[in-house]
Amino acid sequence: MPDMLRIAVPNKGQLSEPAVEMLREAGYRQRKSSRDLVMVDPDNETEFFFLRPKDIAVYVGEGILQAGITGRDMLMDSRAPVDEVLALGFGGSTFRFAAPNGEDMTLADLDGKRIATSFDGLLRSYLEERGIDARVIHLDGAVESSVQLGVADAVADVVSTGTTLRNAGMETFGEPILVSEAVVIRPTGAPVDPKLQTMLHRLRGVLVARDYVMMDYDVHAENLEAAVALTPGMEGPTVSPLHREGWVAVRAMVLRRQAQSIMDDLWELGARAILVTDIYACRL
Repeated sequence: MPDMLRIAVPNKGQLSEPAVEMLREAGYRQRKSSRDLVMVDPDNETEFFFLRPKDIAVYVGEGILQAGITGRDMLMDSRAPVDEVLALGFGGSTFRFAAPNGEDMTLADLDGKRIATSFDGLLRSYLEERGIDARVIHLDGAVESSVQLGVADAVADVVSTGTTLRNAGMETFGEPILVSEAVVIRPTGAPVDPKLQTMLHRLRGVLVARDYVMMDYDVHAENLEAAVALTPGMEGPTVSPLHREGWVAVRAMVLRRQAQSIMDDLWELGARAILVTDIYACRL
């Protein structure tokens, strides 16, 4: 059997299913049951290991695995010798300070205080960089209860919607400590693996396919320049003559979120037969 590319994937949590789905879209076989801890994809010479998201950076940093998918917050908290090589656009959150409602706490007020967190490595680095002398208290979860129970004066936690903190009578303060999302990581200084490069190309293609659609339309040649200004494409649109004299067919990639407004503008310009189709894969 040829050498396998060994990749870590989150086994549970908010990063797990989106990571698995993106790898499927990129053409990789994935597990069928959440109980499976290892999945071999012989066609792509890749082996996937489903691990706790917080442990992935450690495994990758030790060089046991060539790459992994984890959260930027967990990567930085681990302090493992790994590099972020690709942001994946899902699992977004912010890491923020919070204190009881009405205390109007600022970053300077944290000096000498107790701060509860599940990400003590990340928090210690942040405080050290800013010369704040605070006591960091590590908790494995439910840090929002620590202030009410008298264990801490403030907390630093991952915030997605903020509902949990609000329900606990807490409010965020200061700028975000970190803006996080799912990322691909690899060991610092490791040699380039061709199979990993192929995976990164595929994942980038999935990201583009999710963000863009293909737009086709017919327009009179005298309005072509104005139409192209609306749909410049990635490297210029494809323009082909039509059997109808004076008209051309145009094809270009456009941002999905702008597709409807671009169609409106093209229609006002005189374009017709405007079609939008999904892109399932690409290489740019």
